[in-house]
Amino acid sequence: GAIIGGIIGGFIGTRRMKLPFLKIADMIVPGLILAQAIGRWGNFINGEAYGYAITNPALQFFPIAVNIHGEWHMATFFYESLWNFIGFWLLWLNRKKVRRDGNLFCCYFIWYGIGRSVIEGLRTDSLMLGPLRVSQWLSILLVIAGIVCLVLRNKKGASRQESP
Repeated sequence: GAIIGGIIGGFIGTRRMKLPFLKIADMIVPGLILAQAIGRWGNFINGEAYGYAITNPALQFFPIAVNIHGEWHMATFFYESLWNFIGFWLLWLNRKKVRRDGNLFCCYFIWYGIGRSVIEGLRTDSLMLGPLRVSQWLSILLVIAGIVCLVLRNKKGASRQESP
């Protein structure tokens, strides 16, 4: 919710200030995913956002599992934190190699969406909507939107940069 609100607010703010939204978004997403990686540790501190119980004693250790109220569960907060740290590293390494403004932003959607849709499926505390959790549906939409935007923006003959 906060990320979507931030994107909407950023879009409105850049338009009002006559700044190129996609260029600014490309600059922000490496820091955003890094903040998300660090923020997942708040779930650990609060004892929330964990996965299914792990009953095999051989797997009852961190980073595979975390002990919540005397019961071992999948450490999904850690899985997502690690995924986001890797995403930060990939975005950071490629930040200067993007061909068009907005491509890094689209890559963030794809990377974050893939990880979140898979890891969310391991959690036990999420709101369901049909066969998937609400966060999984949203994550799948992020992946699709990121892919569609990359393809459309990078078709031969597409404009090279965003207009302010």
